[in-house]
Amino acid sequence: MKYYLGYDCGTMGTKVAIFSEDGTMVADAYRPHTIEYPKPGWAQMSPEQFYRLTSEGIQECMKKSGVSPKGVRAISCSGVICGIVPIDEQWNPTGFFIPYLDGRSKEEVEYVSGHVEPLWEEEGGNAIIGSYIPPMMLRWLLHNEKEIIKNTKKVVTAAHFVMGRLGGLKAENAFIDWSHQSGWVIGFDARRRNWSERQIELLGIPYELLPEVRKPWDVVGTLTREEADKLGLAEGTPLVAGGGDMQQSCLGSGVVEVGVCSDVAGTASNFNYSVSDFTREITDKKVLMLAMHTLDDQYLYWAIVPGGGLSLRWFRDDIMLQKGNEGFYERMNSLAEKVPLGSGYCLFYPYIQGRTSPVQPNASAAWLGLFGSNNSGTLWRSIMESIAFEYLLWMNILRSVGVQPKRIIGQGGGSRSKLWNQIKADILNVPYLTLKNPEQAVMGNALVAAYGVGDIKDLKEAAHKWIMIKETFSPIKEHNERYMHIYSIREKILKGPMNEIFDQLADLHSLSI
Repeated sequence: MKYYLGYDCGTMGTKVAIFSEDGTMVADAYRPHTIEYPKPGWAQMSPEQFYRLTSEGIQECMKKSGVSPKGVRAISCSGVICGIVPIDEQWNPTGFFIPYLDGRSKEEVEYVSGHVEPLWEEEGGNAIIGSYIPPMMLRWLLHNEKEIIKNTKKVVTAAHFVMGRLGGLKAENAFIDWSHQSGWVIGFDARRRNWSERQIELLGIPYELLPEVRKPWDVVGTLTREEADKLGLAEGTPLVAGGGDMQQSCLGSGVVEVGVCSDVAGTASNFNYSVSDFTREITDKKVLMLAMHTLDDQYLYWAIVPGGGLSLRWFRDDIMLQKGNEGFYERMNSLAEKVPLGSGYCLFYPYIQGRTSPVQPNASAAWLGLFGSNNSGTLWRSIMESIAFEYLLWMNILRSVGVQPKRIIGQGGGSRSKLWNQIKADILNVPYLTLKNPEQAVMGNALVAAYGVGDIKDLKEAAHKWIMIKETFSPIKEHNERYMHIYSIREKILKGPMNEIFDQLADLHSLSI
């Protein structure tokens, strides 16, 4: 039996899993991350924790599975696509990992938006930028962290930082696959699937800091003896480049044909729609963005609520003071099921880490319409509905230009909630499917690992064989009609008085910085 190891460096934690050649997950491990919030709107993470937790997870999986070290044919990865780790010549971090949750580069966004030719609109298919994207983070570092930049040779992703450590790579070996590269949003040519030298020049970014673009299935190195001995693996195990967490989740959930959507219900609530080519007709609306799929013949329209699923964890940890209580989610779902559709017209705006689709730099989270008759179940359900309402804005853009989604495949921890799945089906008016396969991103990694070493010949065919549908949630017509009325009111408020309120609150926050 052949086995493949995948790890996913997500926002809230690192997942590691081993899959057999028939797609069966034989062992998995998870470690939570620590995120630092040094200032309002800022977020950063220690790069070393990605390496340490991946290492711990691999050791746990090898012990659990009993798999022979030589039985693991290859290792591949996925991770946060919007974020960078600056590294020195020896692959040591020179600064923090700055993820998409960070908003410190607002001034860079304002400057680039007003002074730089938007060549990326034509070459990359994207018409919007925000402080959450790596080019803006990198510009901020260039202008504000001279010492870090002085010692930095390359910038890499979180997942590739780990892979470089596993393979003993140097800065000259730095790489990024094209799906991870999509997290830059601008700076690349999507049809060539490579950097755009002209865009990088316009952005004022030193080209020499950029890693080489590789195919997701390229072997970029091999496991060193030191790492192999520590992890319980064989020296020389191939390291396959992998892809972004969003794209690998799509691959691992069967989003391999045009017209299929995916909902990555994780820390960030992420929506994806697969197409064979892209058009400015959609991205010019400045809400949806374009990404390169792991597959070389497809693209993904995508949008994100940075603090979508994080809102639920924030509610558990910091409002209800139940940090680490995994049973809390199930209990809250039970309470929310008793709350009437629409949460008694209690509206939540899920911008605890800002709003990016569309970009509203000053947006913050808010509840409206609360009364003494409301309870924690009301608040919980309103959070769930708010994410689906954000998705509806994106879905309506696709539909307005004649793009009709076939089905939505749910992924991530949030897809375990039957209530949330039904809410999404009702609001979006599209069948919502869940999978028996528990971990889509790491499954996508295993598929790419197997493909990278030649053990499978067709990624799409293999994905269909490995994936099993668990449950289908069909939209209920009466529910959809009622939700549409609530949505119209919600949008009027958001486009009207809430804009001014967000700006005024931002002014207050600026006084405390």
